[in-house]
Order: sequence, then C-alpha cells, then structure tokens
Amino acid sequence: MIGNATFRHDNAALLAVSSVEAPVAVTSAEFDERLAPSLKRLKLSRRLLERVAGVTERRWWSPGSSFDDAAIEAGAKALAEAGVAPEQIGLLINTSVTRKNLEPSVAVKIHHGLGLPSSAMNFDLANACLGFVNGITLAANMIDSGQIKYALIVAGEDAQPTQETTFERLNHPDSTRADYLREFATLTLGSGAAAAVIGPADAHPESHRILGGVSRAGTEHHELCVGGPAGMFTDTKGLLENGLELVVRAWHEAQRDGWNWTAMDRYVTHQVSTSYTNAIIKAVDLVRERVPITFPKWGNVGPASLPMTLAQESQTLSSGDRVLCMGVGSGLNTTMMEIAW
Repeated sequence: MIGNATFRHDNAALLAVSSVEAPVAVTSAEFDERLAPSLKRLKLSRRLLERVAGVTERRWWSPGSSFDDAAIEAGAKALAEAGVAPEQIGLLINTSVTRKNLEPSVAVKIHHGLGLPSSAMNFDLANACLGFVNGITLAANMIDSGQIKYALIVAGEDAQPTQETTFERLNHPDSTRADYLREFATLTLGSGAAAAVIGPADAHPESHRILGGVSRAGTEHHELCVGGPAGMFTDTKGLLENGLELVVRAWHEAQRDGWNWTAMDRYVTHQVSTSYTNAIIKAVDLVRERVPITFPKWGNVGPASLPMTLAQESQTLSSGDRVLCMGVGSGLNTTMMEIAW
C-alpha cells in the first residue's frame, strides 16, 4: 500500500441506489437557438454540443421544484428499496455541488425532509464530481469501524441557473470564441438527483459488497476547471490530458497493489462527454460494451452522474458481477471503487 490512497473495506455494502430524473428535457438544438446571435457573430457552427460532446439533451427541474427536494425524493426511494427505516440512519452525507447558500449545509434540509433522527450526523461533503464516491468511502469506513450501522449518501444538482447566466454572457456583443470554448463544458451540464444506502454486509447477505479501491490527486491542476454560481470556466484540452494521465497512473498503481480490474462486468464512469469516455476506454483498454453511457440524454449531472448511471445499470446486473466505479473531478482528483454485485 502506498500511503492511504488505496483502501479496502471489511463489512460495508451497497444496499440500494436510486435516482430521480429532472422532468424537463432541454435539447442541445434549443441551446443553439438560445446562443444563435453569438454563434453567428463568432462564426461557430451549430450542433457542436452534439458532435463534439455527444450531448443531445439534458434535464432541468420544472418551475417551483428544487434540487434539494429531488435529493429528498431520491433518499426516500433508496431507503424504501433498502428496507431501512429513517430512524436507523446514523449518517447523512449530501455531496451536491449545487447550493443556494453557504450556510447552513444543504444536508440539514434533507435530514429534516426525510425525518431522520437527531442522532444521525449530517453534513455536506464537496469534492466536485467525485463527492458521491468519496461519501460512500467515508460511510464505509465508519461502518467498518462500528461507529454507525447505516448511512445515506445523496446528491441533487440544478444546472439551469448557471446555464442561464452563461447564455447571457456568451450572447453579449463583446464575447469571443475563446469565451465560448472556456464555457462550452457548462453547456453540457444537466440536472438530476441520486441516493445510496450503505450498511453492514454481514446483516444483509443479499447486498453488494463495497470492496475498496484507489484514489489519486493531481492538485497541481486545480485551476483547469473552476465553477461557481456565475459560471464554470474550463480548459477542456488541459482537463482531458491531465485527467487522463492521472487515471492511467492510478490504474497501474492499483494493479501493483493487488487490484485486477481488467475484466469487470461493468465500468460505471462519471459521465462527461464522448471524447472523455473514448479517451478513458482507450487509455486503460476497457471493453467498450461494458461501459454504460448516459450523458447523451442527461448531460453531466456532476456528482449525481455516476450513481444515476449505476442506478440504471442495477436493473441488469446479476449477483456475482464485478462493478468498477470510476471518476475524475475538478481539482484534479480521481477515484476507482470496486463493488461485488
């Protein structure tokens, strides 16, 4: 083991994973219409979002609904599927990037909305698109230590406010082609919510064992993608190249530490775009047919992206299947986690 970047769990399991799709489908063609003035002025072709990123549409919440309400809904679904009562939860971690205010935490509303007990710790864990997987790791460690018995991990994302401000900025007469390229990734974002219940494997023999995995940091690249309420600004080329290098390094270091992920039944990746997915498949020689793709219809739903994809895939997974969850988050950080289905 090198440092603490490789981790193994003794008795933690995924009991349920659920998702909530935002109800309003917004196509990339509609985005092109919203950006028509700037696309024409900057001599940029339409359909770049579809041709370059592979995003045909993404989802927004309907007026009056909220990302944290969706996280509550996803959490309630996961608890019901796991057969775990709210009063049994000892830990709630909200991993959303989206937030309305700096304090209190998003977790407090979700804790209240789900009727969790006063004894359940609750807080936000933010690490860009890796937050949900990091939340699972933290919960699994606390279960292994005996501090808690059940944990609920949630994420709810709302891309619309940031995208609305991006439309305004890119349609300004002074915007440039460089501005459009820096904010292109913002246009691939989508809204959605997910939740997972983690518990002790020995009490749930039918559950899915969380075996462990590897994490690696490349924080010298922390300025490649910087996002906030006003927008997300990305060096797309730099993010791809350096993120890929980090993934490859982590993959090979994991092999040296005893992990063998060359023949998994499913590789559930964080959903970004066609180019990112193709690059990772090629770099570590994944079986393409075992890599589910959801970004064409959902876009990049931040930390909710991977668990939403896992929830979809759970319908076709069988007992004994091996699943590897893989993600890269702005920062840069990468995590790979194996689950024995």
